[in-house]
Amino acid sequence: MSDARVVRPDRQQLRWDMVDLEGLLPADHRARLVWSFVESLDLSELYEGIRSREGEAGRPAADPAVLLSLWLYATVEGIGSARELERLAQSDAAYRWLAGGVPLNDHGLADFRVESAEVLDRLLTQSVTALIAEGLVRLAEIAVDGTKIRASASKGSFKTGEKLLKIEAAVAERLASLKQELSSDPGASTRRGQAARERAAREVQERAGRARAALERLETERKSRAAKHAKDEAKKKVPRASTTDPEARFMRFPDGAVRPAYNAQIAAAPKEGVIVSIAVTDRRNDAGLAGPMVDDIARRYGKTPGRLLVDTSYATGEDIVALAHAGGPVEVYTPPPSERDNVKLASLARRRRKREKEPACLRAWRERMASEAGQAVYALRKRIERINADRKNHGFGFLPVRGLIKAKAHALWHALANNLMAARRLRANAA
Repeated sequence: MSDARVVRPDRQQLRWDMVDLEGLLPADHRARLVWSFVESLDLSELYEGIRSREGEAGRPAADPAVLLSLWLYATVEGIGSARELERLAQSDAAYRWLAGGVPLNDHGLADFRVESAEVLDRLLTQSVTALIAEGLVRLAEIAVDGTKIRASASKGSFKTGEKLLKIEAAVAERLASLKQELSSDPGASTRRGQAARERAAREVQERAGRARAALERLETERKSRAAKHAKDEAKKKVPRASTTDPEARFMRFPDGAVRPAYNAQIAAAPKEGVIVSIAVTDRRNDAGLAGPMVDDIARRYGKTPGRLLVDTSYATGEDIVALAHAGGPVEVYTPPPSERDNVKLASLARRRRKREKEPACLRAWRERMASEAGQAVYALRKRIERINADRKNHGFGFLPVRGLIKAKAHALWHALANNLMAARRLRANAA
């Protein structure tokens, strides 16, 4: 082995590396698709928000198109961490190509992700409108479904109103003690350390205050429900709110577990697999949310869908009547709730008389769902489950952010990522 002649590593030697970013990626790489999509968007609002201007002092800001493309590609790839995205922008070929040498840091990336919710909402409308104009997407049938997404909060962070008051009192006492310590002995600690402790205490106090405000809203809702369902509400536990994410709620997941979560509402064209609207709410169940989703679709595209496909109990009888008289009108496809057959003849007669007094749109809905044609249309609804599963497999099942507004931004990133890949497939099929 001593006779072998080899080139040994020299890690102390400074070197200049020649990197051809264009040569790093093949022509059909999906990162190029993301960049092409971002270049087609109107990002003037993002550029107008930049404070750094030509001819003025100050460091130039990172290009919003780069930040948008990085997060969009990261969402397509199932990456949800700003720190991981920063690392990939330095080491991974696709992310390096998208960054193009623009300096990045995880704080700037994280801020951009959650502060652009309004812009992302408009970009979703803009991109789907373009697909409609190309004839690739139609609003004839729209399926709506809700899915639970885990919040970034632990069960232990949920406190009762009494506990929150104790936390606020303890923090107030701690702040007073820190101020007294500084005034009595200025050299007791450095000013930086003192300021850090005060800042941490104030943050705890603010989180407890937001949790208490959320708890008051929960208590108001509970009293409203108790007026109609007193026995059911009496069985429930005392309301609690999280000091980590005050807007998160305990929700039951399909596996039966109860976790802190939000309820994401997805409206999609089931045949094309394109998300046309998305919303995030703290409501535990989906009943009564059909109307707001149709209203949002009308706001975005200037018209309502011809047919709305939803799960059982998603749309109430009042929703079906209201949607039948909407601007469309909208035909609702949802299975009628199950009814008992082993009832007395008198009960069946009362049910029949009640049905005879129903509005015509409700009778038409029952006839629709009893027909083979109606069942064939409703069968399209199951395709939205595939969209939900695909998004969950790419990180939509857990929120890396906190708060309802940030959760909405997170959902919009996933809607844009889903539509980007769906548009690629639709255009390839059309060609």
